[in-house]
Amino acid sequence: MAEKGVERVKNVVLVGQGGVGKTMLAEAMLHLTGATTRLGGHAGTKPTLDYDTEESERGFSISTTIAPVIWNDTRINVLDAPCYPDFIGDAYSAMSAGETAVFVVDAASGPGTITTRLWYAAENLSLARAIFINRLDRPDADHETAMGLLRERFGNKLGSVTIPMGSGEAFGGVIDVVHQKARYLVDGKPVVEDIPEEYAAAAADARAALTELVVEADDELMMRYLDGGEITQEELEGLLNKALVDRVFVPVFAGSCVREEGVVAFLDAVEGWFPQMADFGRIPLVNGEQLDISPDDERPVAFAFKSLQDPQNGRLTFLKVLAGTLEPGAELTNARTRKTERLSHLYRMCGRDTTDVGRAAAGDIVVVPKLEVLTGDTLSVTGKVEAAAFRFPNSLYRIAIEPDERGAEGKLFAFLEKAAAADPTLRIERDEDTGQTVVSAIGEAQVAVLLDRLESRAGVGAHKVALRIPYRETIRRVASAQGRHKKQTGGAGQYGDCWLRVEPNPDAGYEFVDEVVGGHIPRGFIPAIDKGIQEIMREGVLAGYPMIDIKVAVYEGSYHPVDSNEMAFKTAARIGFQKAIDQAEPVLLEPMAHLKITVPDSYAGSVMGDVSASRGRVEGMNAGTGTALGQTTIEATVPYAEVTDYATRLRSLSRGTGEYEVELSGYEQVPHDIQAKLAADYAERRAAGER
Repeated sequence: MAEKGVERVKNVVLVGQGGVGKTMLAEAMLHLTGATTRLGGHAGTKPTLDYDTEESERGFSISTTIAPVIWNDTRINVLDAPCYPDFIGDAYSAMSAGETAVFVVDAASGPGTITTRLWYAAENLSLARAIFINRLDRPDADHETAMGLLRERFGNKLGSVTIPMGSGEAFGGVIDVVHQKARYLVDGKPVVEDIPEEYAAAAADARAALTELVVEADDELMMRYLDGGEITQEELEGLLNKALVDRVFVPVFAGSCVREEGVVAFLDAVEGWFPQMADFGRIPLVNGEQLDISPDDERPVAFAFKSLQDPQNGRLTFLKVLAGTLEPGAELTNARTRKTERLSHLYRMCGRDTTDVGRAAAGDIVVVPKLEVLTGDTLSVTGKVEAAAFRFPNSLYRIAIEPDERGAEGKLFAFLEKAAAADPTLRIERDEDTGQTVVSAIGEAQVAVLLDRLESRAGVGAHKVALRIPYRETIRRVASAQGRHKKQTGGAGQYGDCWLRVEPNPDAGYEFVDEVVGGHIPRGFIPAIDKGIQEIMREGVLAGYPMIDIKVAVYEGSYHPVDSNEMAFKTAARIGFQKAIDQAEPVLLEPMAHLKITVPDSYAGSVMGDVSASRGRVEGMNAGTGTALGQTTIEATVPYAEVTDYATRLRSLSRGTGEYEVELSGYEQVPHDIQAKLAADYAERRAAGER
């Protein structure tokens, strides 16, 4: 292995509701294993993991950090994932690199909405799952109530492997249910002794319940147990790993991370019977095949699960070694780009600190600088191995970004592009219709952090502006008009004369027809008429938006043998088209959005009410089944102008539990009052000399 004395590597991902103590659990693991000398982030000490300035100011994790600890002969890579809703994408990528997702839950409030969302994400990734009930030293802590809420939310696979001795101020350690021992700390040193009399009955009941759960992993032992036979200590400990790998059992731990109680028992469990990568046997590939996990396979394969643009170290790529052994200088090919990458250095990262690694075996996690890979890429010797990528949550919060000062657009876009390359939940685009630089993210806080980093790291101040809605203009009736341009100066003049007919052309775009006969307009001037019409259609006539679905015919006109030219006929066409449009009942069209919204049943009524209040119409409802039981999917069509902030609105309506998909689905006429307002705004801008 990479280090003397380390025989196994296990990767656990800490997830759960924001503010429940995930980072404190990782800090306690660092301290108790000797990786740090003090408990970071508590009583004024500097945290090891939440080192970013933005994290310190906001009080929550923004990016996944790693705490590699060694316990006995096992390295445990602890991935502390951010679970604030706007940064939940990092939790998804972190879970793709772990074998076990550990859900940290508050002993007073139980599981929250983010916990539930990530629980099913872990299920979709086929991860083993465990729960750590934290803060049992709080006055309002109640272990039994927390367990009841957990079972109500996640079913009856949950089994306590440690239970608390007391709660609130009386909390004094945990009972190790597996080994039937009491465990607590004295002056920071672990003590293991016999279970006090008052907890003996609770410990025996917990042991029986645990045994009943885990025997399901072995048919022979289950039959013996059901027939009244005993399960030995050795058999029970052997069942724990299999039951966790087979996902028939979810271990539940108890403790207080601030007091570090229950953390040593948790470390022992991770080292003793939590799964390692080899326990799962195979890794799914994009082509439907499986990559065998074998310790004898020397062909290195690595999966990029995270990228980071670090101000000190530059671009860093987090790799999980899926097969073989990685060494500095290795050359591997990216399955997506077919480009060969040289791994010049391998680092192990603890918080922001890096140390060189000589080699990394299958199952381990390392950080490599200066790779041109994206999150989800697979590197291998042949470039033909591609691990199945995970699905990120939709980035549906869209907002436009503008620099505070003119001339900074280039630096702004360059920084945003780098940020998007490192974070798959960020998308940057230049909207050709509106000319805006648009950021798509999961939520407002993600964009706020992006803007702060833009200023602190690139020296560019920028601000958010509302999205411009890509309205369109069209007509409702047929009309005709003459466009005549005559200008006489001292020399050659200008003369163009044409008659135009305009008519609606539903869903067929722009169409130009030449109906002139008898040579009243020479053929050479017809393209100029077409060009003049298209120019004014791009500008719009009602509220400054492009015109669509109009058929224009030129059917009569006249010319002057000397004064007529292309410019004159182009100008005449603009005049005639404007006059015809004024008579053709011009209207404003707005883009419509088709929404597919999924929320718990209890929020369906609120969501449908909001759709109606947003000028939308509900077009269908479906009740969820299977893992989506208790969910309602609502399909609706709503004006796009009403849902540009829907990511934020749905989060409020559903308390963070709702998800939705959106796509534009054509145009419809806007109500008269909105059209009048937009037309008035346009007239005001034109009067002020603006476009």
